[in-house]
Amino acid sequence: MSDLDVAIRADAALGEGPTWDTREQRLIWVDILGSRVHTYDPRSGRRTVMVTEQHVGAAKPRAGGGLVVNLRDGVGLYGPAGSSGEFRWLRRELVPGRRGNDAAVAPDGALWAGSMRYDEARGGGALSRIAADGTAHTVLDDVTVSNGTGWSPDGRLMYYIDTPTRRIDVFDVGEDQLPYNRRALVDIAADEGYPDGLTVDAEGCVWVAFWDGGAVRRYTPDGGLDRVIALPVRRPTACAFGGADLTDLYITTARTGLVAPHPLSGSVLVVPGAGKGLAQPAFAG
Repeated sequence: MSDLDVAIRADAALGEGPTWDTREQRLIWVDILGSRVHTYDPRSGRRTVMVTEQHVGAAKPRAGGGLVVNLRDGVGLYGPAGSSGEFRWLRRELVPGRRGNDAAVAPDGALWAGSMRYDEARGGGALSRIAADGTAHTVLDDVTVSNGTGWSPDGRLMYYIDTPTRRIDVFDVGEDQLPYNRRALVDIAADEGYPDGLTVDAEGCVWVAFWDGGAVRRYTPDGGLDRVIALPVRRPTACAFGGADLTDLYITTARTGLVAPHPLSGSVLVVPGAGKGLAQPAFAG
């Protein structure tokens, strides 16, 4: 606990999706159920909040400026100013009872957008690859709660979490950038909580936030557990490296569903100097 700090004190219902924007040198994160996209500049302490018209599962920087967002009814784009007046749909797909959840940008600049049903019905979600022009390809269609997605430093492996499976899966990545040969990297014990969001560091290790597990765990590329960061909150949701040298680990948290949440539930925590992250690509669209 001695190296854990509070980056942003907040009361987000479902804080998620921390992403370091290397162009703007800021952290982007969302409160899914609050329909808000937050940004934070750790140098100045400046924070901004943008309200979206729908629940927002993830927000990622675009190569030309602005944001791509995974919303309830599909994927949309905001212009560089980030105002609601500059919004347009890139790919709209209305499925009653379903919303967008976690998302990630692949090394080739495509968005991998996950979804889930509000009632978390088994197999009700999906994982889709969204190209820059909005063309979509459903990669996995039997998903319950689509969460963490990330790639090895060389782009040859993809890691993925469908939370209720209590597994961290790994795929090989083909020349077409699509994953194949799915297998379990780690099987999670019931008393460890549920794996949620993830990030991959410069050494190829996978850091995973554990919902109802109160911790972030680091796994080696062969699935070995080599570090546990205990947290004061019960529901960390995701983690990402940020800061000028990508060594600070930011952790989003949630307070939804908790009768007596810890005072820091819903805040963004940070572990300075936790490791060395990878610069995340911006969405090519």
